[in-house]
Amino acid sequence: MGRAFVLGDDIDTDVIAPGAYLMLDPAEMASHCLEAVRPDFAPSVERGDVLFAGKNFGLGSSRELAAAAIKELGISCVLARSFARIFYRNCINLGLPALLWPEEFSVEEGDAIEIDPSSGMLVNLTQGLSARTVPLPDHLLEIVQNGGLIAHLKKEKAKSA
Repeated sequence: MGRAFVLGDDIDTDVIAPGAYLMLDPAEMASHCLEAVRPDFAPSVERGDVLFAGKNFGLGSSRELAAAAIKELGISCVLARSFARIFYRNCINLGLPALLWPEEFSVEEGDAIEIDPSSGMLVNLTQGLSARTVPLPDHLLEIVQNGGLIAHLKKEKAKSA
């Protein structure tokens, strides 16, 4: 559960994780996340907050650090009308749930949001609304629940040893 941050369409990875800061430690790099479009974003995020974006979120370069910056800030889930394919998979590989945001669901900046990636249940507590997103498929949910692809593979390897 967390507060909603709402963005528009076509936010690219160069805006999410600006190239000038990629060599910094993860926390410092994340402090510049989305600063070109939302200078107040990174300093305002609290652990558990939820990011809603428009169409084609995460387009551009394949930099994994874009998803890493969002996760480092404490965003618990990213919802978008649509995702750039590589960004979507980078989120999953880092253990950050990424779900499609249903057209009928209304959200405003700062609304209290509750999301369950396993069932796809999305609740706007502020507005008293609920909707169901397409939940993550079981194999992707397992990767997210295990903390990302590397942690998932280590767990799978330990099971087979």
